[in-house]
Amino acid sequence: MRPKPDEFRPCGVAMTEHLVEALAPLQRLALAYAPKRGRLPMLAIMALDARLAGIVRNSREPMLAQLRLTWWREQLSGVEPLAERGDPMLAVLQQWPADRAALAGLADGWEALTGPAPLPPGAFTKLADARGAAFAALAGTKHAEALRMGRGWALADLAAHLADPRERDAALALAASHDWRAARLPRELRSLAVLHALAARAIRRNTPVTSVTPGAVLVAMRVGLLGK
Repeated sequence: MRPKPDEFRPCGVAMTEHLVEALAPLQRLALAYAPKRGRLPMLAIMALDARLAGIVRNSREPMLAQLRLTWWREQLSGVEPLAERGDPMLAVLQQWPADRAALAGLADGWEALTGPAPLPPGAFTKLADARGAAFAALAGTKHAEALRMGRGWALADLAAHLADPRERDAALALAASHDWRAARLPRELRSLAVLHALAARAIRRNTPVTSVTPGAVLVAMRVGLLGK
């Protein structure tokens, strides 16, 4: 039986901080506003997403990326405890409080980006859906809002990391047509509210969501403290 959110076994500080340091600066800032009870699940999503993105980005051949993504998908699709193997990522995922299928879906989403360039808009939509679904798995009755807000952040973040201008334009077009209304999410998803607000700001200003500016930090602080 997986532990309930309030029954997490404590992970070592060094273990979790290693994963936090691998996140982008604004993601680390968003994570700082997660309450104690919700920090580990949020870190699990962000860190796993970053790990899978690195596989796609750093693999020389699409087949190699697909093989590694398949390993993660199989690990996360099973009901047996994960084989930690000394990997902090697996140790954190072991304590995921919801259905691990939402995390396995991230591997499918990133695999959509292993096709030949230029990737079709459907590949970006699939990844955005998978990223949003991972957040939504923790949202309870706010599932639809979390899914929508997660998808919005995912599209803006993806556009900021695409090198091919045709792909970047396609991702930006999807982001521009997205419903950017803010919604009040459960306190455990405060980090998602911050990410969504930063993404909405970036799309309005036509700037990369990865840009660390005083204005972005102020937005993160406002939403992190107030929730919306």
